[in-house]
Amino acid sequence: MSGAVSTAIKQLIPVGLVERVPAPGSRRDHYRFREGAWATLMSQQNAVLSVMHDAAQEGIDAAGENTATAHRLHEMQDFYAYVTREMPALIDSWRKQFGQ
Repeated sequence: MSGAVSTAIKQLIPVGLVERVPAPGSRRDHYRFREGAWATLMSQQNAVLSVMHDAAQEGIDAAGENTATAHRLHEMQDFYAYVTREMPALIDSWRKQFGQ
């Protein structure tokens, strides 16, 4: 289990979600989630949303424009474009409401 935790910590530090904190008298490393970590995480999701949007276009190109598959992939594109547009305002609203 400690190996899995160590791996997770190593992945979370570079993206700014976790930070090392001092623990006087302890020889072990101590970590905590940074304040505002969840908004930071969601802010970084725009890259994933863009990849999904682009993947839908690749599917449309492969399937052909006038197919049932293309119809579903256009829906996928519309969804990810919408979420990409709305996410910054949603995060700003959350930060204002919760003082982040």
